[in-house]
Amino acid sequence: MFRRVLTMSGAVAALVLSSPLLAMAQEGAAGGGGGLRAGLIAVGAGLAIGIAALGCGMGQGRLASSAMESLGRNPNSEPQIRTWMIVGLAFVESLSLYALLIAYILQGKI
Repeated sequence: MFRRVLTMSGAVAALVLSSPLLAMAQEGAAGGGGGLRAGLIAVGAGLAIGIAALGCGMGQGRLASSAMESLGRNPNSEPQIRTWMIVGLAFVESLSLYALLIAYILQGKI
């Protein structure tokens, strides 16, 4: 059931992204309105930061869970695990900052 829903949502997303409305939005922008183009950019920026926050949160939780599990199995390896966990958390957080940067760039195009 989940696979079917995922497939259908992917098909709908592909249809929306391949829509010719994006190409026709340039005429509206020349007239001064640009409502559809601005709306699509705002939706894209919101989706970018929302999906990035979701993925980064799940990644950080999984990383911390794995680190605590390995510490429970081998408490003597705490310095090595802590160091690499902090490095991994920094990489995951940098991905969310890149998504925030992309959202700001998209908002600047409205």
